[in-house]
Amino acid sequence: MIISFFEEFPTKKNLEKINFVHWPTKLYIAAKSLKQFNKIKSEIKNRNITDFVYWPALEINEGYWISPFSNRAALKRVFNELKDTKTSIMLDLELPTYKNPKLYLTQLFNFSRNKSLIKKFIKNHHGKIYLAEYYPEGKRKEKFLQFLGLHYKSNKTKIIKMVYHSMHHFNKEFITNEIKNGKKEFGNDFLVAYGTIAPGIGGWEPKLSLSQLEDDLRIAEEIGIKEVIIFRLGGLDRKYLKVLKKFIP
Repeated sequence: MIISFFEEFPTKKNLEKINFVHWPTKLYIAAKSLKQFNKIKSEIKNRNITDFVYWPALEINEGYWISPFSNRAALKRVFNELKDTKTSIMLDLELPTYKNPKLYLTQLFNFSRNKSLIKKFIKNHHGKIYLAEYYPEGKRKEKFLQFLGLHYKSNKTKIIKMVYHSMHHFNKEFITNEIKNGKKEFGNDFLVAYGTIAPGIGGWEPKLSLSQLEDDLRIAEEIGIKEVIIFRLGGLDRKYLKVLKKFIP
């Protein structure tokens, strides 16, 4: 099982935590542009990183996350800069509720066009595509997410379900079954994100306990999930590292 990391705030201090990692890993880096991402990537010297994945983060007034309610011009800007590249990319598919709910009104007219724009990008992009989605809650929720443009079925994407136990009190049996169902449907293209071990853009996200992280990783290992992504690198310390090392081949 590969254990990878998100980094939403790629400061020097946060990125230095990659020096704790002595196993093959991936790093998902949030950036405002492809140019910024490439600059950050070029400054990281760690041979254990097998892939750098560009995580486009829009401006707050544009929606921050990617969805059909994001500012249309911002979506076009992100997708145009990736045209004809093979850059590995992760679209963080979330609604703008907490950052700019006004977009529900200003982008309502663009909803269908934006949804088609995202779908077209997923279909045509030449590089690897990862889609970070809300945690699983059954088939009905998945269909609703699909309607909202927050879930796209494609044989060329990898689906990342954000199972953040520090923020949501999931029933162990339920979440285990949901992860099993995801694995059954998408095979090795189904990935799981765990956390949070450091706050995100909200600033309030609580830290995941060591025991819960170990339980979460055990579930993924037993089900046969090929990659787990930890949110986020900047929170990595010796205590969390000790837990992670139990699952490194």
